[in-house]
Amino acid sequence: MIPHVPAQALSDLKIFAAYGVFLGSYLVFALGKFPGMKIDRPAAGIIGAVLMVAFRIILPVDALRFIDFSTVVLLFSMMLIVAYLHLAGFFDWITHLVVTRLKPHHLLPTVIFTSGILSAFFVNDIICLAMVPLVLTATRRLGVKPLPYLLAVATASNIGSVASITGNPQNMLIGSFSGISYGDFLRHLGPIALAGLLLDWLLIHLLCARAGRRDPVTDLPDPVEAVDRSRLVKPGVVVLMVIAGFLAGLPPALVAAFGAAIMLITRTREPRRVYDEVDWGLLVFFVGLFVIVGGAEKAGLTGRLLGFANHWNLHHPAAFTVVVAVLSNLVSNVPAVMLLKSLVPGLADPHTGWLVLAMASTLAGNLTITGSVANIIVVERSKDVAPISFREYFQVGLPITVATLVFGFLWLWLIQ
Repeated sequence: MIPHVPAQALSDLKIFAAYGVFLGSYLVFALGKFPGMKIDRPAAGIIGAVLMVAFRIILPVDALRFIDFSTVVLLFSMMLIVAYLHLAGFFDWITHLVVTRLKPHHLLPTVIFTSGILSAFFVNDIICLAMVPLVLTATRRLGVKPLPYLLAVATASNIGSVASITGNPQNMLIGSFSGISYGDFLRHLGPIALAGLLLDWLLIHLLCARAGRRDPVTDLPDPVEAVDRSRLVKPGVVVLMVIAGFLAGLPPALVAAFGAAIMLITRTREPRRVYDEVDWGLLVFFVGLFVIVGGAEKAGLTGRLLGFANHWNLHHPAAFTVVVAVLSNLVSNVPAVMLLKSLVPGLADPHTGWLVLAMASTLAGNLTITGSVANIIVVERSKDVAPISFREYFQVGLPITVATLVFGFLWLWLIQ
């Protein structure tokens, strides 16, 4: 016989369960994996979402309402578009044109601005995947040590991605929650990205000036010759159409989905190869995170955060910038944005608040290797040829993070 449980006690149990699921999930987000088990961030997102429904914190019919499908559609569509570009050889072609035909002293700024500008319009993680092997090839050809240039790929891809809604996953979230148009986002944060890339160039040049040289390797093949440029015509036209749609103020998710649909109409490209390029784990992570945060909000976490904001004066952009930067390094930038999104509408200037959230959560990713997925990709892709230690990265990441965050805050404070 099931004992009778008072309604208020049941409510308290639900709140306790909601906070337990939320804290447990965010612990995994912070550590990357659950201690002693093979539970990574996407798995924690699934488990947390299921527990929110299982404990009846969220009813099954309500769970879908917490998922922002426009963000999921935008992220998925951009992954498809970028996958077609990658498979067509676009990134190999464009990066080799500007990276491998240079003198050594031109290589650093070229790597920085190529990585940054491409990351401004495409998901920065994909840019890192494409750039790392090409930079390793270029440094072998020119006889320079690869460390400064690999650090340049990681930091510049993060900095460049701050410029637009499609630069990284957290910006996609913010674009959906805030309603800020693509053009408005670019006008406010584009200058921060540009100045940040200049600072990145200056600091890496100063900090890595003694990286040294080694003997060049001149007999490496040129992958540019292997790229069939006729296969770049359709993806190039679609990308231009999509970017034009973004800048015209059309709904980003609809524009990206339209572009992805055109890409899928093909007689030559096997769709399975495109699907293999999609980061399904990230999509699952997003869906689970929406439900987890929705359950925490229903349990009253939002109200507690608002009280915390008032107590610590998070309404001031400087304090908010610091909190966003710290939290983004503790739990990763996407979970940080999901956690803080409910605070922004209550700020004195929500428009500036959303921009600060995008700026700080992105630029804070340069602090450590684990600060962003882009950094991890660079380190993992290069570890067999040019391993990067935590210390080597941090020596460059710390000053770049501080310098770009200070400039970003000052810029948004001056133009508000």
